[in-house]
Amino acid sequence: MSQSLFDRYRLGDLRLPNRVVMAPMSRVRAAAGGLATPSMATYYAQRATAGLIVSEGVQPSLVGQSNPGTPGLHTDEQVASWRPVTAAVHANGGRIFAQIMHGGRVSHPDTNGLRPVGPSAVAATGEVFTPTGPQPVPVPRALETAEVPEHVESYASAARRAVDAGFDGVELHGANGYLISQFLSSNANLRTDRYGGSLANRVRFAVDATAATVDAVGAARTGIRLSPGGAFWGVEERDVPELYTVLLRELARLEPAYVHLEATADEDVLVALRRAWPGTLIMNPVLPMGPKRAGRPDADRWLGLGADLISFGRAFIANPDLVERMRAGLPIAPEDEATYFQGGDAGYVTYASYQHAS
Repeated sequence: MSQSLFDRYRLGDLRLPNRVVMAPMSRVRAAAGGLATPSMATYYAQRATAGLIVSEGVQPSLVGQSNPGTPGLHTDEQVASWRPVTAAVHANGGRIFAQIMHGGRVSHPDTNGLRPVGPSAVAATGEVFTPTGPQPVPVPRALETAEVPEHVESYASAARRAVDAGFDGVELHGANGYLISQFLSSNANLRTDRYGGSLANRVRFAVDATAATVDAVGAARTGIRLSPGGAFWGVEERDVPELYTVLLRELARLEPAYVHLEATADEDVLVALRRAWPGTLIMNPVLPMGPKRAGRPDADRWLGLGADLISFGRAFIANPDLVERMRAGLPIAPEDEATYFQGGDAGYVTYASYQHAS
């Protein structure tokens, strides 16, 4: 029997009314000090008909902050600022996980006053946003072996704060060239200790961070997002099928709520990873920030290929009622890219539902 995008699904302790997931998307609208805002509460509550919302990336520490204008979960004030956001989502019948994102080498001292850290002293490619505009990404400071557990624990600590703030769980950002992804990489990670070299060593940081988070808040509240073979920020990965098969085998022992895959590898590789993963799989069916926006046909195709839940990113920006639009076959409104990161409410909470826009 084929699965429908609008079927219910049991995810950990949550009962999802449909299989639509709102993917994490940075919108850089946090207040000074990494605080969540009333507009963020409105934004997420407007989209609460999603089976699950995954928040924008939230830094677990000051050194983990990648961009200006992003929220955190490492101070009591930040926790307090998130409570109205999660309460608004829950009041509208929704469920929300916080995505915990440590930027690692993808950061700048002008943003947080600290030199970025990474697995090795290898700079990312490209320019990173700073308070004064884009700047070249600096060379990070390579973490000493004895320091690595502190950064592992930062995910767990942020997860505890997330639950305290009312989130239903957390997703570790293990994708897109950020810290976990850097440890998985074969060119950002040149280490010769237990965190580098062999496949078993390269997956160790991801597994340790997941294990610490599971210990902190429980497996049912813990997910992880991955981008197999993704080349974000200059990251390269050798032996992608083998690397991710090893990673998924180790993660399976921890029984997290889900693995969230991006379509960053060939379909046959992704289907093989689906077979290798015994738990719930969320599939993001198109390349993040690529030319194509995911739609209902992509979702149906991946449900047929074995995914359990389907995440949509950009389509949720301009369509707070995306679930209803797809269910009824209504037009999907285009988003205004100029408003992605400009701040303010325009292009953030100003998109109307179909019944109000038509």
